[in-house]
Amino acid sequence: MQQILAPILEALQKLDFRAVIDILAVGFLIYQFVSIVRGRRAAQILTGLMVLLGVYLGAAFAGLELLRTVLQTLAPYTAFALIVMFQSDIRRLLARIGRRWWMGFGSRAERRESIDEILLAVEQMARARTGALIVVERDIGLRTFIESGVNMDAMLSRDLLLAIFHPGAAMHDGAVIVQGDRIAAAACFLPLTTNPTVASSKGTRHRAAMGVTEETDCVAVVVSEETGKISVASHGEMERDISIEMLEERLATHLTRGPVSRKVRPARSGSSPERMESETRR
Repeated sequence: MQQILAPILEALQKLDFRAVIDILAVGFLIYQFVSIVRGRRAAQILTGLMVLLGVYLGAAFAGLELLRTVLQTLAPYTAFALIVMFQSDIRRLLARIGRRWWMGFGSRAERRESIDEILLAVEQMARARTGALIVVERDIGLRTFIESGVNMDAMLSRDLLLAIFHPGAAMHDGAVIVQGDRIAAAACFLPLTTNPTVASSKGTRHRAAMGVTEETDCVAVVVSEETGKISVASHGEMERDISIEMLEERLATHLTRGPVSRKVRPARSGSSPERMESETRR
């Protein structure tokens, strides 16, 4: 027993503050990478690489020189292959590490106000089956996508969202990007997801919502034009057919890190919800 504990105790004696920081930093990087690839296609690729590593070690132990030589020859090119296969995951990892959450724009009150306006608009568009795609910026800027659309810089409101996504309107096909309590731009073009498992099973709005959340930390809300169902995407994952209460919870989690007390407000300009819904259907 003492022979087993002796190396461990010797290693602990050499452990200083610098070594602890080193271990924690490596552990943090590993945790971030695992949390990103978990449940994704990248996890299966990593499993395949671990199997190949096991085959190589088995070949070296069993003396299978030909198999070991082939795997050893391919090993130097593995790094380049990993960069190509995991480019989106590596980009997401670096973005998460460099996320400046303490410099987020707007106060909690402003974000709660924005969530209220988005919820009211989405609820009405879902009833009227009006297609919509609303992207809410978080810590990673969306300037590249904002420049692809029509610059607005207008105060976020339910009425403005309903006007933008009104069927037949000039800007209803693109995405609306929200920054804090303002609509930065409308009719924006977003990258479509390249994930082959979902590219053919979802519509353009849903694929765009997943694509932009794969590259940034934003939150995307989608209203289906065919069914009126609500979906929300974040970190490259999408929840489909959720209720307005679930959407409220997701937005509160991602944008305010706390509960949001939803306030139902009367329609502006003397318009009742029923009247605005009938106008949206036209």
